[in-house]
Amino acid sequence: MPRTPRLVLAALVAAVVATAGCTLPVFAPDDSDGAAPAVGGSKAPPAVPGTQAQWTACPDVPRGLVGRAASGMTYDCASVAVPRNWAAPQTGETYDVEMIRIRSATQKDRIGSLLINPGGPGGSGIDTAVYLSFGQALGGLPTEVTDRFDIVGFDPRGVGRSDPVKCISDKDQDATFAATPDPESDAEFQEVVALNKRVAEGCGRKYGAQLPLFSTEQAARDMDAIRTAVGDQKTTYLGFSYGTLLGATYAQLFPDKIRALVLDGAINPEQDFVAGSESQAKGFERAFTNFTTWCKANAGKCPIAPDARGAVTDALAKAEASPVEGSDGREATAGWIFVAVISSLYTESGWQQLAKAVDDLRTGDADGIFELADQYADRKPDGSYSNLFDANLAVNCADTTGAPSVEKVRQLQGEWRKKYPLFGAPLAMGMLPCTFWPGARDPYPTGPATGAPPIVVVGTTGDPATPYENTAELARMLGTGQVLTWEGEGHTAYPSTKCIVNAVDGYLLNLQVPKQGLRCPPQ
Repeated sequence: MPRTPRLVLAALVAAVVATAGCTLPVFAPDDSDGAAPAVGGSKAPPAVPGTQAQWTACPDVPRGLVGRAASGMTYDCASVAVPRNWAAPQTGETYDVEMIRIRSATQKDRIGSLLINPGGPGGSGIDTAVYLSFGQALGGLPTEVTDRFDIVGFDPRGVGRSDPVKCISDKDQDATFAATPDPESDAEFQEVVALNKRVAEGCGRKYGAQLPLFSTEQAARDMDAIRTAVGDQKTTYLGFSYGTLLGATYAQLFPDKIRALVLDGAINPEQDFVAGSESQAKGFERAFTNFTTWCKANAGKCPIAPDARGAVTDALAKAEASPVEGSDGREATAGWIFVAVISSLYTESGWQQLAKAVDDLRTGDADGIFELADQYADRKPDGSYSNLFDANLAVNCADTTGAPSVEKVRQLQGEWRKKYPLFGAPLAMGMLPCTFWPGARDPYPTGPATGAPPIVVVGTTGDPATPYENTAELARMLGTGQVLTWEGEGHTAYPSTKCIVNAVDGYLLNLQVPKQGLRCPPQ
């Protein structure tokens, strides 16, 4: 069935976990089915770095995603062949990084390309660019932006259409999501440990020495090949969530190749793996408390008021003993319920859906829980999955040098449970895949982007996945960062409100840096 773009684009660009990322990716729900249709029909040969791309029309991409193209927009696709290992390009081995270019029929006074990354890692920039092309009324980009830029989305190496990593079976994906989020007995804990070890070892057997090549630094170097392929002297970039880490890495490697960078939903690259995961546990706990406060004040919209926290905690406990069966035969275990909770916190519009889903469980209806969870998990109705989580693990673990031991995870599980009652233990458990991840690691650089122009770093005060505190830290590290604040809820800010849109568009179009300390109200 044709899909329509989400009204709130934040749901499309949500991404994960702090630092290199905990391996419980937390994408907000979207209305796409997770498919990655082929790019274009008669595909042109990929450009090699230093040469321009050969574009071919690909209207099938928006048709495959939403059933139609946006009015007045043309869609062209191309790819660039990048070295698998930028440190050893002489081997001749390459990955093809796929791109889409979207151009408005009313474009005039063209500035260049606006390169898009939605985060993840694992999110498709091609899909996101398509959704963004449908205009501000549907949560997309303002006409002022599409009239001045080609919108260019790309799937980073290993993601979506770009030589996708695929090494986790659908059965293991289901088991991972269904697993108890906070296994207290040793037997339950060891069962989750064994599952994570099996997944990591399976990816190692399939990809071996390629695994470190899916790192953020390699992908950032690909971005400069994209800059050349689209014909830009300098890069203009809009990165959300993990896309802020990708953009920050690009800024450190190529500071003289930047025209403008907007980094929305900041990751703090200087946090280590454990500190980043704890930071996110704190962020989700805070966002959930905000949800419960809203619930209490809006009982007419929240059937689990006045004690929403109690209702969710009770649902998790009951699911451990006697899970409700969904209409597709799956059991709504505590794991699936927890995934649904995470999914709902990415946008304020998801709060009411969560409250209804938890309330429906009381009457034996689990379908609302599975709707939320499956949107997050990119699980299709036939039980298959996209490569979102395969790529997420490959990138996160390639980046990570400080994954804790199993014993340390067990210790942190107990400590964080006390500090962050709902999210602490699951976020500690989420570090396990990288504990077992085989192969070498390739950590990204941290430090100033010396010589770069001002970079706008956008933060949302109620952001669960990339806590607001990261915003100033990323801006400080880069040295040229300028903080822009949205006093709102959910993950990422642009283009949610007029104030944020005006500030970001002024920078993208005219290089006008938002005034120091600018804070935009919720609506």
